[in-house]
Amino acid sequence: MSLAIVHSRAQVGVEAPAVTVEAHLANGLPSLTLVGLPETAVKESKDRVRSAILNAAFEFPSKRITLNLAPADLPKDGGRFDLAIALGILAASGQVPAGSLDEYECLGELALSGAVRPVQGVLPAALAARKAGRTLLVPQANAEEASLASGLKVIAVEHLLQIAAHLNGSAPLEPYAAQGLLRQSLPYPDLAEVQGQLAAKRALLVAAAGSHNLLLSGPPGTGKTLLASRLPGLLPPLDESEALQVAAIHSVASHTPLQHWPQRPFRTPHHSASGPALVGGGSRPQPGEITLAHQGVLFLDELPEFDRKVLEVLREPLESGHIVIARARDKVRFPARFQLVAAMNPCPCGYLGDPSNRCRCTPEQIQRYRAKLSGPLLDRIDLHLTVARESTALEMPLQEGESTAQAAAKVANARQRQVRRQGVANAFLDLPGLRQHCALSDADRQWLENACERLGLSLRAAHRVLKVARTLADLAERQSIGREHLAEALQYRPAAG
Repeated sequence: MSLAIVHSRAQVGVEAPAVTVEAHLANGLPSLTLVGLPETAVKESKDRVRSAILNAAFEFPSKRITLNLAPADLPKDGGRFDLAIALGILAASGQVPAGSLDEYECLGELALSGAVRPVQGVLPAALAARKAGRTLLVPQANAEEASLASGLKVIAVEHLLQIAAHLNGSAPLEPYAAQGLLRQSLPYPDLAEVQGQLAAKRALLVAAAGSHNLLLSGPPGTGKTLLASRLPGLLPPLDESEALQVAAIHSVASHTPLQHWPQRPFRTPHHSASGPALVGGGSRPQPGEITLAHQGVLFLDELPEFDRKVLEVLREPLESGHIVIARARDKVRFPARFQLVAAMNPCPCGYLGDPSNRCRCTPEQIQRYRAKLSGPLLDRIDLHLTVARESTALEMPLQEGESTAQAAAKVANARQRQVRRQGVANAFLDLPGLRQHCALSDADRQWLENACERLGLSLRAAHRVLKVARTLADLAERQSIGREHLAEALQYRPAAG
């Protein structure tokens, strides 16, 4: 047969659209033409495939070979199509049976010797192959990662000869038996190591329990970064669907195959980071820090030092939980359901309000510093907390206050209540959910409306106060929101103006 069709997968963002590799042999001068919008790395596969076929002791057909990567309007890049192209040429020239290829999807880069090398972005392709009902042929190094898609039949290969023998039926390969990726438990720093700061620890507990965004403000050295680094240890572990989402993102972004199940991400970009570094971008869009922090924590230290334009791009993802990167040719959608924790100083020198009266900043300098943060961005942060300086004590008793394990148990209990009641954390409640699960008595509603009017809070801020109050009620194991929960939630909102 002079025509063969092999199935593969491209990589667009964290999706894996289907690609069909068509190989056709015709009479004429020996040549190899590759069409279907291939990028440079794909064009170079012609030479890799030729050497791999010859070094694997197959015959490279001396014919006019046309290879088409369909759909023609989808850009293809990387070496992930090498294996599919080689199998297409071998099937079209009758060296492997073409009929058996229909049930397989192939991913893999070929070495000149015919060995199969690992590629990135295997997990999204595995999930798509499972949905399509096909068996996945992958390099040995990627087999464990592909097996995360439970119910998918995976064939792990190390050399082109192995695949040919499997397809010919002379040496069939058994489906890969997954060893199971390890659940790596990282030792998180303990909350009890933070001296004092009871109010800040309470705010951290509330933020973890309801997945609320948190802003810590205070002079240098009061423990803002220390507190933020304790947050991942308080969060409940990822469930299977969340872990698969995080693993798929890291499969696309990382250059090495996954070695263990992911933990909740904790990303800390430097304040010199650009907009594309934060939200993703490039001519071929890659995930940015907010996508790498999906289902985890994004910590922005020294918040006003970030470029204002960079911070403003966070507005939309904070509300929607995803980011759409539009380019001339296409749009790519990345998930970005992260929890924002930010830290800042109250003024340029950092000592405004300090008892030592060290601050020499003028009102204009302070105003200019704070103006770097826009009202709409601050409005989207649920908990605003001032971290004050406390007395210096170098010799502190160990395990002072609540440990991470004790706080994590409270958070887990509150999260379970939320999931049972509404299916999501309180911070992600939509308007119908807010009306249903955050109902107030007439007196409390009137009291909250008056308070919001006096503080000059927007309707969005009032809704966020309600969500925080709902979390406080969950921590107290109360069915309904009480006045005391509303009062505490209001303490975490700065007055407008």
